[in-house]
Amino acid sequence: METVNALGRRKEAVARVYVNDGAGKIVINGRDIETYFPSSILRYIVLQPLNKLGVAEKYDIKANLDGGGFKGQAEALRLAIARALVKINPEDKAALKAEGFMTRDAREVERKKPGQPKARKHFQFSKR
Repeated sequence: METVNALGRRKEAVARVYVNDGAGKIVINGRDIETYFPSSILRYIVLQPLNKLGVAEKYDIKANLDGGGFKGQAEALRLAIARALVKINPEDKAALKAEGFMTRDAREVERKKPGQPKARKHFQFSKR
C-alpha cells in the first residue's frame, strides 16, 4: 500500500496525516504519541477511529500538527485519521460516520467586538 494522506481541522488546529502499513507506531511532529499527548484521555481521542475499526496495530501514522491547543489538536488528528482510513477502505465510512468521527466540528471562537471586553460580555453599566 502506498502512503495515504488526509487533513483534519478543529478550531485553530490543523492535522496532516500520512498512513502506511506498519505495526501501529504513531509519530506526531517527530515525537512519539505518549510524549506528545501525555494525557491518556487525549490519546484515547486520537485512537478512537483506529480502535473502532480494530486496525490500531495495522498502520503506522506520521502526523504534522500545527496551531490550536492540545484538545483541538487531538480532535483534528482524530478527524484526519478517520478520513485517511476511509480513503484506504471506503466501506468503513458508515461505521466511522455513525460514531461522529467523519464530521468536522465547525465551531469557532466568536470575534471580540469593539467597546466590549469580550465577544458577548459588556462593560459594567454605570448610571452615575
